[in-house]
Amino acid sequence: MADDHSGEHVGTGGTARRLAGAHVLLTGATGFLGQATLEKLLSDYPDTRVSVLIRRKGSTPAAQRLDSMLRKPVFNTWRERVGDDEAARIAAERIDVVEGDLGGNPPSLPDDLDVVIHCASTVSFDPPIDEAFRTNVSGVVNLYQAIAATGTSPHVVHISTAYVAGARKGVVPEASLDHTVDWQTELASALAARDEVERDSRRPEALRKALAEARGEHGKAGPQSAALAAEEARKEWVSKRLIDYGRLRAQSLGWPDVYTFTKALGERAAEQLWAGAGHRLTVVRPAIVESALKYPFPGWIDGFKMADPIILAYGRGVLQEFPGLPDGVLDVIPVDLVVNATLAAATAPTEPGEAQYFHVGSGHSNPLPIREMYRTIREYFEAHPMPDGGRGEIKVPLWTFPGSQAVERLLRTGERATGFAEQALLRMPASSRTRDWMTKVHRKQRELEFLRKYSDLYGVYTEAEVIYTDDRLLALHESLPADERERHGFDPRVIDWDYYLEDVHYPAITAAMRAIGSRPRSRTVAKRETLPERTDAVAVFDLEGTVIASNMIEAYLWARLAGRTKSGWVGELADLATAMPKYLRAERRDRGDFVRTFLRRYEGADEQALRRVVADRLGDTLLARALPEAVRQIRRHKAAGHRTLLITGAIDILVEPLNGLFDDIVASRLHVVDGRFTGYLDGPPLVGEARAAFLRRYARLGGFDLAKSYAYGDSFSDRPLLEAVGNPNAVNPDPKLYRHAKRKKWTVREWGKHTRGPVEALMDGSRDSLLAGSWGQAAVLPTGTSTTALPGAPIRSLPAGGTEVTR
Repeated sequence: MADDHSGEHVGTGGTARRLAGAHVLLTGATGFLGQATLEKLLSDYPDTRVSVLIRRKGSTPAAQRLDSMLRKPVFNTWRERVGDDEAARIAAERIDVVEGDLGGNPPSLPDDLDVVIHCASTVSFDPPIDEAFRTNVSGVVNLYQAIAATGTSPHVVHISTAYVAGARKGVVPEASLDHTVDWQTELASALAARDEVERDSRRPEALRKALAEARGEHGKAGPQSAALAAEEARKEWVSKRLIDYGRLRAQSLGWPDVYTFTKALGERAAEQLWAGAGHRLTVVRPAIVESALKYPFPGWIDGFKMADPIILAYGRGVLQEFPGLPDGVLDVIPVDLVVNATLAAATAPTEPGEAQYFHVGSGHSNPLPIREMYRTIREYFEAHPMPDGGRGEIKVPLWTFPGSQAVERLLRTGERATGFAEQALLRMPASSRTRDWMTKVHRKQRELEFLRKYSDLYGVYTEAEVIYTDDRLLALHESLPADERERHGFDPRVIDWDYYLEDVHYPAITAAMRAIGSRPRSRTVAKRETLPERTDAVAVFDLEGTVIASNMIEAYLWARLAGRTKSGWVGELADLATAMPKYLRAERRDRGDFVRTFLRRYEGADEQALRRVVADRLGDTLLARALPEAVRQIRRHKAAGHRTLLITGAIDILVEPLNGLFDDIVASRLHVVDGRFTGYLDGPPLVGEARAAFLRRYARLGGFDLAKSYAYGDSFSDRPLLEAVGNPNAVNPDPKLYRHAKRKKWTVREWGKHTRGPVEALMDGSRDSLLAGSWGQAAVLPTGTSTTALPGAPIRSLPAGGTEVTR
């Protein structure tokens, strides 16, 4: 086992010697740059002690987060060199964890610090204004106040970004920013913005609009679903409003976004609070930090960085065009060069009361024009195309760099077209063709949303005409001993762009996507699906469109027209057609309204006569309309020990033939007086949210775990039922449910697409095989529960013969 204090990889002079025995505080250690900096200190600075400031995340304490982080790939090379046991010993001896959050109440810091490397930052370009200021400005203020409270005067290396220079053209020197913005005033205003926007979001006119839109979109799912959607819309409005606050305030002062704006103000706070108080300050400004050139190993990266989503989207054929100046410079720098520069700067402090600045980028000494970046991307993906889910390989588009205005026109046209198409599809009947069209529209919408997002966020960077000089950086590099420059150097001129991009960076960021893209695409669930065996799960099914290829109107016609001659059908069909607009209006309002309205057609019908019709003729018809995939799935659940439950708005008599399929059935019950139906229900129908409420109580009384349970439905009104379980399944969904299911990544199933005959033929050729061994002693509630436990609910269990059973 190698010792951490020896070996060819350990620095023996220069920066390592100057930090020997030093105590370094590292903030942002769990971030991309922070991880790489900690790894470098452990690998090459054996005599340096490190304190890491890490915040608790949920219930996970900071120390546990550090332990998990030390097992990440960035530390693999070091761990393999010293061995796992030695790595654990070194970490215990050399790393101290300080738990705290700079954005809140900062913790007490060690009082023997020699160097502070401040990496903590939000790296989102477009967060809400208060969040950006809380991290990038308040965090800076809190850190320097906490350091000052120790009574010591460590050298602070403040990690910023080259883009703090703002939206400008020309050359930017390595010097203090030239602006007069008062960071204290801006901070106070930004932190107060949320209260102001929250008040605006609760005004009657805002709530009225949100509620009206939510009712129109989600009303069929129930009033609580609409209210929840209205509240989510309000929160989304608040977030977007605060993002607008940040973006527009930044742009009004000359910065492209709130990220660069707050980083610039963080610099000014550091200058005033630390250098201005007589301490030593170094500001390091990296450009676009990407994967490692060499260390800890070529291509190491943690997550996707600024340029990577664009690269991947191009490789996936998503980005047909992108704004950018072909002669503009994309200032990219590998992370290991940034780490080396940071640690070199830490060993070369300026005089007390002064600040020094270093740009760590490539745009000045080794520029990468965007046209060359595009060339390498295209060459790479033409040589190594992305797989298309078993459908061959993806062909990449040809970019012509038409300019931002042309791209904006393309976006607006596409957004309008897909918006119109989606609204038209939402009004169409549910069918596999409709869902195919909806899938294509949604795919195009996602592509447009992606292009819009990254065009708005990164357009200013890809159209930048600015160069960040690096004379001071190169002078610092030249000050290193000649034998250290290979491992500890940071001269951007050593980067061979074709090699780095095509052989190192692109393979690193596409590896995971290639693994996913190699999997065969499938729009259907495997026929031989295996369900986990458990007795605390329930599988709940809707009826119409989910278990049977029929609906309430068709069932009514079966019953009404049975036994009549065809000449007797005319009047009934004409009357039904006349009433159809009324039923459609009720259905649009609320599923319960439709059930109540339509069932009035049974007024005056003889109960026993209907039972005889169902027993003699309609039972076989209903079973013939059962979807074979649904029957197989119900049986799979039973085989796995799951309780099976049918919830339907159809009347109980009509669903009696399905008794053998389910353990429990819950159906509507028509009120009977003197043996005839009144047309009214005995209780409210279980539709929308009422189904979810029933299921929650059913699970509570029966000891079922809904997180492990399953639900199947075809209508958007089934959404609350589907959302009540951990395994929702949208079956032959209507357009609204299909859209919702795709957004939520639910399982989408198409059942009955190839059905050609009665279900008996698919179930060993007899109706008896469908019923045998699957009914037993049925009841509406789990063992030990009476139907009286749910007063007022229209609940029936329906064994053969129609006798109500309670336990």
